[in-house]
Amino acid sequence: MSDVNLILAAMACLLVKHAVADFLLQTAYQRQTKGIYGALGGLTHCLTHVVLTAPVLLLFPGLDLTTAAAILSGEFVIHYHLDWLKDQAVKRNSWTSHDTPFWWALGTDQLLHGLTYVVILWVAATYQ
Repeated sequence: MSDVNLILAAMACLLVKHAVADFLLQTAYQRQTKGIYGALGGLTHCLTHVVLTAPVLLLFPGLDLTTAAAILSGEFVIHYHLDWLKDQAVKRNSWTSHDTPFWWALGTDQLLHGLTYVVILWVAATYQ
């Protein structure tokens, strides 16, 4: 598989993974507690993301365990804080899906998660 095809396949996997983890597997408890710093719901939600990202890294056979662990740890920390910040903004301003800023916050959150995947793949491809 060419490098471009590998990166595109990995990106597609990460985007599907993101949709599954954020919209299909996320529980009501996780959604309700993501804005409480350190709450179990936000932590388990991010753990779901990391567990589902790990198999994607297998597409990079030369990636060593230390780098893979650093990537997954970084994803956990970044995902957690992006979700926490978005939830803080939404709750502090009492935005609902009827408010335009709610959609700005959600869209920005999703964009930043997608850009995190770009960085993940750049690191994986660079250090494999």
